[in-house]
Amino acid sequence: MNDSPLRVAVIIGSTREGRVGDAVGKWFTGRADGRDDLVTEVLDLIDFDLPAGLPEQPTPGMKRFTARIDDAEAYIVVTPEYNRSFPASLKQAIDCAYDEWRVKPVGFVSYGYRSQGLYAVEQLRSVFTELHTVTMRDTVAFNLLDGTPFDTDGQGQAVTTLLDELVWWGLALREARAARPYVC
Repeated sequence: MNDSPLRVAVIIGSTREGRVGDAVGKWFTGRADGRDDLVTEVLDLIDFDLPAGLPEQPTPGMKRFTARIDDAEAYIVVTPEYNRSFPASLKQAIDCAYDEWRVKPVGFVSYGYRSQGLYAVEQLRSVFTELHTVTMRDTVAFNLLDGTPFDTDGQGQAVTTLLDELVWWGLALREARAARPYVC
């Protein structure tokens, strides 16, 4: 049995100028990095040169992103909600990989106005289900209108709950992938 910490990629899904996703991601990883059962790596989409369209042959930026997705054992997607959905930059990044996502857990940290980004998460669940992942029930969500700082007791508990679920599923799926190849 592999007792090493779970490798979690924290994906910052917005590339918009003036975004708050990088601040949300930094706050989240600050909380996650205090745990000894996981290690995080931030994959900020702004740092990857992903093409607007999917070419026939992967570009170097696509290969670099896909390799990081393949290397991770679990994911946290930090997403805003734009027009009741998630950003196109995130969909493009998700589509750069395929088999690399399979049989791994995905959790969500969302933000937006009033709905806290939950419409984006709802749509992402469908996308990730098609990629044969396991999405976590609990999320961390922020309403940008209320001006509440990130470090409230409720937000801290939401992070703990989400990460507890992610680690449980991540370790269970790690063992399952090692015992039997996933075919479907």
